[in-house]
Amino acid sequence: MSTLTISNLHVSIETEAGPVEILKGVDLVLEQGHTHAIMGPNGSGKSTLAYTIAGHPRYEVTEGSIDLDGENVLEMSVDERAKAGLFLAMQYPVEVPGVSVTNFLRSAKTALDGKAPALREWVKDLRGAMDSLKMEPGFAERNVNEGFSGGEKKRHEIMQLELLKPKFAVLDETDSGLDVDALKIVAEGVNRAKEATGLGVLLITHYTRILNYITPDFVHVVVAGKIAESGGSELAERLEAEGYDRYTQKTA
Repeated sequence: MSTLTISNLHVSIETEAGPVEILKGVDLVLEQGHTHAIMGPNGSGKSTLAYTIAGHPRYEVTEGSIDLDGENVLEMSVDERAKAGLFLAMQYPVEVPGVSVTNFLRSAKTALDGKAPALREWVKDLRGAMDSLKMEPGFAERNVNEGFSGGEKKRHEIMQLELLKPKFAVLDETDSGLDVDALKIVAEGVNRAKEATGLGVLLITHYTRILNYITPDFVHVVVAGKIAESGGSELAERLEAEGYDRYTQKTA
């Protein structure tokens, strides 16, 4: 069983006024097969955590560590992190003009495995994932995210998750912009991936509605760059009822 360990993580970004510290000492341990929900108000550092794990160059780690099974993630390039088993579903997936979905996914799978998947088996897996996510057959020939609706972009992210089979998935507000039907489809895709591979999930969200479909083992409240409280799914229910005022008032 793989473990992703985040210890005393401090992260800054460069602004016109100089460096600004966003994360101020985050500690978190994720094991495969478990789902951790990260919740908190806007600007608390949730997305910064996601992009730091993935290796976005804008975010500078000034202190602390991220380790995957004892290996230093911070010394890995972005593609090395992906090959090690880390996956990021972005809040705003980017367009890749001129690259079809099917070519993109097969190239990614080839890069991860070191060899191209057998074509017949790959086509079967691709069609199965598309059917499960209720995606039209012609979707595979469209350019990556070009002209996609918000729901199509998020379903495409989950299709990547199902086909690439990472050890850990960081889902950055995957529920944003989804209607009720699309939310259920996306959540079911995450649950399938977890059941099939023992996926570990770090689910970043503002709202509890996705947690009606993806049950977290742990819930963490991030406020002002730190984890203010951790608990089980009951903590999410309390946040739904009370909001974040009692945390933000302490840091004001």
